[in-house]
Amino acid sequence: MSKEKRKVSGGRLPVLIMLFYLLAFLLSASRTGDRTGYILAAAVPVMILICTRLLPRFFPMDRLVMTLTAFLCALGLLLLYVTRPAYAVQQAIACGTGLVLMVLCTCFVRAMHTGRRIIWVIMPLSLLLLSLPLMLGKPVNGALNWVTFGSLSFQPSELVKLSLILVLSFFLSRRSMLPWLLYVLLCLLILLLQRDLGTALLYFCSALLLYWASSGNVPVSILGLAAGAGAAFYGYQAFPHVRLRVSLWLNPLEGGAASGEQLLKGFAAISEGGLWGSGLGLGNPTSIPVYESDFMFAVLCEQFGMVFSICVLLMYAALIWRSMEIAVSARRSFHGLLSMGSVTMIGLQTFVIVGGVLRLIPLTGVPLPFISFGGTSLVSNLCLIGFVQGVACINRDNSEEEVRLSMLERG
Repeated sequence: MSKEKRKVSGGRLPVLIMLFYLLAFLLSASRTGDRTGYILAAAVPVMILICTRLLPRFFPMDRLVMTLTAFLCALGLLLLYVTRPAYAVQQAIACGTGLVLMVLCTCFVRAMHTGRRIIWVIMPLSLLLLSLPLMLGKPVNGALNWVTFGSLSFQPSELVKLSLILVLSFFLSRRSMLPWLLYVLLCLLILLLQRDLGTALLYFCSALLLYWASSGNVPVSILGLAAGAGAAFYGYQAFPHVRLRVSLWLNPLEGGAASGEQLLKGFAAISEGGLWGSGLGLGNPTSIPVYESDFMFAVLCEQFGMVFSICVLLMYAALIWRSMEIAVSARRSFHGLLSMGSVTMIGLQTFVIVGGVLRLIPLTGVPLPFISFGGTSLVSNLCLIGFVQGVACINRDNSEEEVRLSMLERG
């Protein structure tokens, strides 16, 4: 990264972001008189400071990736606070947990050398974890993908995303096709039994894109696309809730306004926001059913407007682009695929949910990364960023080693 980029991402930009969220939370808290807002007004800038200044001092992390990630996480906290403060508190706890695990994932990638033994341990354990909803879960919106233990609820498929990227990166970097292919097929079969087709789509597309990136084999990639299309058609024929989502995508008024209420109210919120937004805490975003997980992009458009929302999408694009640069700079194919796979998962998830909200594709119900309510999703996405940062640290270590060796040779 150039000195100018480092200065912006590591200097003025984090300060501006901290000031933005400090004022936003103070404004919202002064309007409602809720103490939670004042606590978040102090906690969120501290979180941004830790991500953009403190952590890069201890680890050679990429500052731009950290700045963008911190901004998106803070934006999710702000939108949840102005709609339902209790959600913001839960999300803040998940964010703190996710940041700790992100650092651990960074250290894990830096410490991982061959990884052969740990990969063979991760594979069966992750399949067992992914199968838990079939034994202990209860259906939610047509899918059986949540597990509840007392007051704790989590979505195993969100956590297994991490092992999926690790397994794919490991075996694809070694040109071993059978192990990762069997693993992915077993994951997809379990997700099919759970009727969690949105997550299955993310798993399948991530695996196919990583395979194409590692091999460049176009015929096999096209064959994989055809197989995926066949599986999608089977899902449409087999599951009523999938047929309903497709019919509502084609015509939200089919079956009456109540059937397409989520899509219709989401469009109404986007229209209400216009170009510049209705204002923070104004409008009626909570009227959208399940807005906190499925339709946070519509809430964003209503509160801040389409111009700001497009800027947020550009931030996702910048996060993906920078992570791809980190992947390309990696010396080992495993590290390159790990960084690429991590950000591919985040990028696909962003496209799927934003495309669903804007009616470009049928709505799948996956959360918007870093912004939507959901502790498991936030933690898993922060861990994926940890993988990217682990590769960035290794790249920086290698660059410093090259400089040191070059200086020794000149000396």
